[in-house]
Amino acid sequence: MIDLRLLREDPDRVRASQRARGEDVALVDSLLSADERRRSSGVRFDELRAGQKALGKLIPKAAGDEKAELLKKAGTLAADVKAADAERDTAAAETQELLGRLSNLVHPDVPVGGEEDFVTLETHGTARDFGAEGFEPKDHLELGQLLGAIDVERGAKVSGSRFYFLTGVGALLELALVNAAIAQATAAGFTPMLTPALVRPQSMAGTGFLGQAAQDVYHLEKDDLYLVGTSEVPLAAYHMDEIIDADRLPLRYAGFSPCFRREAGSHGKDTRGIFRVHQFDKVEMFSYVAPEDSQEEHQRLLEWEKQWLTSLELPFRVIDVASGDLGSSAARKYDCEAWIPTQGKYRELTSTSDCTEYQSRRLQIRVRDGKQVRPLATLNGTLCAVPRTIVAVLENHQQADGSVRVPEVLRPYLGGRELLEPVTK
Repeated sequence: MIDLRLLREDPDRVRASQRARGEDVALVDSLLSADERRRSSGVRFDELRAGQKALGKLIPKAAGDEKAELLKKAGTLAADVKAADAERDTAAAETQELLGRLSNLVHPDVPVGGEEDFVTLETHGTARDFGAEGFEPKDHLELGQLLGAIDVERGAKVSGSRFYFLTGVGALLELALVNAAIAQATAAGFTPMLTPALVRPQSMAGTGFLGQAAQDVYHLEKDDLYLVGTSEVPLAAYHMDEIIDADRLPLRYAGFSPCFRREAGSHGKDTRGIFRVHQFDKVEMFSYVAPEDSQEEHQRLLEWEKQWLTSLELPFRVIDVASGDLGSSAARKYDCEAWIPTQGKYRELTSTSDCTEYQSRRLQIRVRDGKQVRPLATLNGTLCAVPRTIVAVLENHQQADGSVRVPEVLRPYLGGRELLEPVTK
């Protein structure tokens, strides 16, 4: 959530952010009104309570009619105090509810608009000209079936649509990607983490995933637990309700976890293969930094993502995501999109978001800097979303005979093999 003081001092900035996101601008005025009622009712409660205490000191000293009159006043005052207390609690609860619905403030340099209004910042590598090489590229599913690596038919039989098995070299390729990604993150100073796949409501809500993203979240009602769509959630909640000494920052974690997403708004999109699925594994970077360092850390996370995609020898571009396509917790987000030959376009493989103080305020995570205690900043960055990365590796490194060249960075984790070769039936 944002700082209420900032809302009071510069409500136009908050309105502009809501407008840029395409979200409810009237929410700002509703929140200002609720906050004013919260503060005024709090002042009234304090005044009445002070009067009640003063009256309480007079009653023991009084006698006769004077005491009876004071007792009568005390009764009336007690009712007023109780009513003021209830009014204060109601206003405070309304303020918190409205504040929880307000998205993070959009960074002023973010391009304004919807999904297609991004700005391309960089392009790396060159897409192969398969025509010049003399063959038509196969898509990842056809390649995966030739290699004995992907089985979506049995995935659907066992679990339904958008589920799959990785078999043989497909399973080995996932393990190679995960190990290579963790190795890069560890070399960069990240602490490897294996995180829970189930979290409590306060963890999910605290990271901002029970607002606009709630339709994509799996909820186990009997246990009141949520399946995470990213290890960002448990990594953000890892230091929930804690105060961290400033000299420990930055804290950087690399989480590996299964991820679960309903993909509720994606009916009819990417139904072939494993590009858009309900369950997948992912390596996620997560940073805790001082608020004034968040923009520099955001650039670092982006550089680590670019390093990873470059090591996989993939052509890709970096985009500055437009305001209307940001998640509620992100002030700014960069996506790295790899070229997918059979789709003839770039598709998101990694992303990194600067969430500023938004998540830490919701999760009550603060930094102690000298005598000052204040919220810190959190950032996240996907390093390797496995299925999509497999899609990009298979399609970009395929050979005319259906084999796939293994990028050098993965070879040590695949027993040194340079090619993934079609299986013989």
